[in-house]
Amino acid sequence: MKKSFFCFVLLFVIGVVFAINYAKPVVSFASATQSDDKYSAKSLYLMDYNSGQVLYEKNANDKIPVASIVKLMTILLTCENIENKNLSLEDKVTASYKASSMGGSQVFIEEDGEYSIGDLLKSTIVSSANDASVLLAETIAGSEEDFVTLMNKRAKELNLTNTNYVNCTGLPASNQFSCASDTAKLLKEVTKHDAYHKYSTIWIDTLKHPKGRETELVNTNKLIRYFEGCDGGKTGSTNEAGYCLSATAKRGGTRLIGVVLGAENGKARFSETSKLLNYGFSNFESKLAVDSKINLKDKVSVKSGREENVSVKPLNDVYVLVNKHSNEKIQVDVKLNSAVKAPIKSGTILGKIYVIKNGEVIAETDAISVEDVAKNNILDSFEKTINNWALI
Repeated sequence: MKKSFFCFVLLFVIGVVFAINYAKPVVSFASATQSDDKYSAKSLYLMDYNSGQVLYEKNANDKIPVASIVKLMTILLTCENIENKNLSLEDKVTASYKASSMGGSQVFIEEDGEYSIGDLLKSTIVSSANDASVLLAETIAGSEEDFVTLMNKRAKELNLTNTNYVNCTGLPASNQFSCASDTAKLLKEVTKHDAYHKYSTIWIDTLKHPKGRETELVNTNKLIRYFEGCDGGKTGSTNEAGYCLSATAKRGGTRLIGVVLGAENGKARFSETSKLLNYGFSNFESKLAVDSKINLKDKVSVKSGREENVSVKPLNDVYVLVNKHSNEKIQVDVKLNSAVKAPIKSGTILGKIYVIKNGEVIAETDAISVEDVAKNNILDSFEKTINNWALI
């Protein structure tokens, strides 16, 4: 009897231990990978900003309508014109009939009213205003049609191969389309501009009209308020495009870009974009492997120069995306010229810098001279000879 009871207790304990062990979640990188059934949207894309590495994609190159996400190109061209000094945020422009009569999302600008470029850009970024977008287009190119030509030209320069623009607003139009991967590349380019960030995190503001009216501006991108680190993005929605969102967020040294196109409703586009970004931040980290602000330890010998050596630095920063759940080995290999002949100008390429992850080259940049080195003249040679003779 005692033996039977002991066996029963032993079997019971083994069963409990077995159940507990199998009930525990297995923590591994594989368990954190994404699957398409987690998302209902038509197209998705998650990209590391610094390295451009793709962390997740679903139908990312499908050509589909993207609604007001088209305005990212309108915003980019405006920011570039500001940076190139063709425009300033303080410049005033007069609203045309066409701009003031735009339907859909708008800030109700007044025909013949004067508005600053800054207010128009703010209205486009924060409230996705069609009327402000058209007025910016007319200001830059003379007409929306000519502006669309500039949009498509810039798209080709950025290698947005699955994108075609027909208007500057994203209102439904035949043969207007983009894709999730192109949208991520475009938002990356927009994110580089200070003029964009001046307005991209505004939650609520007002637009004052010339006749004294005020229009409240509320940011259509809710993630800038509710998602940690989100400081930019663009929404869009039409019947044909569904609900769309591109968003960027930064935590520490890691910036990610997430795109969700063709979601079922507004709530889904925000939740699925948040899910994408959280997956990225939970599993990956961007590290600066090569810092362009720091000179290399080694110098390059200079023949026939006033200086015997020239300092060298990386041309560009190089970031590497690492998996937080693995022991990835990152190495930097520097290959410099053994010597170079004077004269040398600063910025002269003197070698290569390779970033190696797990034995494979994943990125590279040029190594360049930091300063100018002039060629020896007769007096320099004579002085060196005298100095060398004095040391004998």
